[in-house]
Amino acid sequence: MNKEEAIDIVRDAGFGFFATVENNKPHVRPMMPYLSEEGELLLALLGRSRTIPQIKANPNVEICFVDRKMWYCRVSGTATISDDISKKQIVFENVPMLRQYFAGAEDPNYHLAVIEIKSVEAMTPHSRLPEQISLH
Repeated sequence: MNKEEAIDIVRDAGFGFFATVENNKPHVRPMMPYLSEEGELLLALLGRSRTIPQIKANPNVEICFVDRKMWYCRVSGTATISDDISKKQIVFENVPMLRQYFAGAEDPNYHLAVIEIKSVEAMTPHSRLPEQISLH
């Protein structure tokens, strides 16, 4: 599998299963991140989200994407909480469902997790082993 195929999985899946850790236990939830042109995953969060203190306590995260063909892509990285208005605007414009939660990029309830990608593992149903992919 190559870089473009891994990116296609991330973009085609539409959502992924996002994992954080709290009290040494994984917490997984479906989320709709946006893969930026800079190669970061940007993830909108509600201000009351339990995800925010989990990231602040342990920034190591992972998100797993699965497409219609059952190809998967696991993205691991470190997350930070950001109020970068330009990144928030990019996510708001590219993830239409956010309009039901936020009035816009400047909504005080809108927070952003920025995930710096550290590793990517991808696999197809025909592969024998997962492959490490570089997105950089």
